[in-house]
Amino acid sequence: MKVVVDDKIPYIRQALEGLADEVVYAPGAAITPDLVRDADALIVRTRTHCDEALLRGSRVQFIATATIGYDHLDTDYLRRAGIHWTNCPGCNAASVCQYVESVLALEATEHGLPIGPQTTLGVVGVGHVGSLVADLGERLGLRVLRCDPPRALREGSEAFSSLDQLAREADILTFHVPLSRVGEHATYHLADAAFFSSLKKRPLFLNTSRGEVVETAALEAAIDQGLVRRAVIDVWENEPKISLLLLNKVYLGTPHIAGYSADGKANATRMSLTALCQHFGLPAQFTIEPPQPERTEIVARDWADAALQIYDPRRDSNALRQSPEKFESLRGNYPLRRECTAYKLACGEGKIP
Repeated sequence: MKVVVDDKIPYIRQALEGLADEVVYAPGAAITPDLVRDADALIVRTRTHCDEALLRGSRVQFIATATIGYDHLDTDYLRRAGIHWTNCPGCNAASVCQYVESVLALEATEHGLPIGPQTTLGVVGVGHVGSLVADLGERLGLRVLRCDPPRALREGSEAFSSLDQLAREADILTFHVPLSRVGEHATYHLADAAFFSSLKKRPLFLNTSRGEVVETAALEAAIDQGLVRRAVIDVWENEPKISLLLLNKVYLGTPHIAGYSADGKANATRMSLTALCQHFGLPAQFTIEPPQPERTEIVARDWADAALQIYDPRRDSNALRQSPEKFESLRGNYPLRRECTAYKLACGEGKIP
């Protein structure tokens, strides 16, 4: 069995090479039709577009994307071609939640955001990631509004709020929706000029979902007009050729790394290899554990101090501002951070949620 693998997927080499006869590693954007022609399986990330142009005439029968999102897979073509595919739902949900928590910690410590019921957190998209973020908000004592129209249709509207209500009432807006371009609940440019003009409380605005969910020019204008108090952007339209104008306007801008914890990456690699073994009838005999951090004990004044000692997004934002042309390199060679479960936490004042 021959497997072609994105060379930026961590913790996979030793485990996979014990399962496959031949493994070829390549940058995601350099996985070409010639490279996959005689491959049986692919393990990719979002930089590899798996469609007819890549796969026609190949013997590929299985694709795993080591990501939550799968809009880079042409699922209609894969179905017609009889190619089984799988993604990794929830693999990096805790990592994105960690990113959001650190942003809230910065907002509290640098800008005096009240952490309590007087502050309303609006969560748009309440899947794996959004559910964790909403739970985080409640643990911090925030008032939380959940917006997820597809779930509201399936489950009833009692537990959910409309996007219009979030626009009126939220002090913080954070987006965690998949990218969809068609249908009743399309999310392409969900945050457009009309949306930003409807905001009433000049919220802190975060997007860690997909770049195309936010209309770049509309967000730039919203910042200029004071409709948004501050913006934190991890995902961008036209990556890696991002808007330098928007980068210069946002409070924090990072190179699509919100989900890039060592724990989340290990989860994705583990899920991808398990699916590969199931498809080809192989024993899933491998161990994947991220390395321990150099310092495992955190002594903090409060939850915000603890969050920022574990992960401070200003480091990643500063790196992107200094070298925006290195977006892909900063993302591909990211020094994976550990999540809070890797640390022993002690707090001097108050409780660490």
